[in-house]
Amino acid sequence: MSTSYEIRIDGHLDPHWSTRLGGLTITHRPDGTTALTGPIADQSALHGVLSSLRDLAAPLLSIDSKATPRSQARDPLDRVAWPRTTDRLTIRRAVSGDADATFAFRRREDVARWLTELPTDRARYGDAFTDPQRLATTLIIERDGHVLGDLMLRVEDAWTQKEAQPHGKGRQAELAWVLDPAHSGHGYATEAARELLRVCFDDLDLHRVTATCFADNTPSWRLMERIGLRRELHTRADALHRSGRWMDTYGYALTAPEWPQSCPRAGSQD
Repeated sequence: MSTSYEIRIDGHLDPHWSTRLGGLTITHRPDGTTALTGPIADQSALHGVLSSLRDLAAPLLSIDSKATPRSQARDPLDRVAWPRTTDRLTIRRAVSGDADATFAFRRREDVARWLTELPTDRARYGDAFTDPQRLATTLIIERDGHVLGDLMLRVEDAWTQKEAQPHGKGRQAELAWVLDPAHSGHGYATEAARELLRVCFDDLDLHRVTATCFADNTPSWRLMERIGLRRELHTRADALHRSGRWMDTYGYALTAPEWPQSCPRAGSQD
């Protein structure tokens, strides 16, 4: 069994303390309190969180817990030893305190033109970023403690015929990446995306990974090809851009038998 907690404290706790508090999601409530929510491994870890709250002089109001079957509560990315390191980068799970750093580059028009949304309101963005489902699929790219970008790794069930359903659960994933333009041109996105493939195939034992982008987003699909993905989809005018244009979409994929033979290991620029 695993246990999820909601810990309530009086006052608004800054989200950057999430890392110190075991990665719990920090949410400000309208009544002036803060809720810290998420799984806590055991009583020792719980005591560590409560001790940290005491150190922060955060008045404790309540602790609620709910035990759930491990099969239901298991996060696929819990099977990976985080953080991951490459020659130059650290890749780790996102926490609520990363909202500010990611907002800084995702709010840029030259970044958001290729994304689902152009965020303009920090509070609304923070609420969306700290949603537990989003945090569960978001990874952060760092170098020397500085956030360079973020990744998405969303593990999904493969389509199967009914008789094969148990063998298709959690066997594929959708990937995505966003890099701060201030750090482009150094190969960081390529280095991080290659490590993401290693996580998918070597750690998670996935069968297939996919990634999509606007056909006009040349840097993204070139990155996909650099790391070994192959284009298998080109849909015509299927995506309505905020500019009013109907745009084409490219879809790329890679399967486990193709890994790592199709994935170049040499460092290329973004």
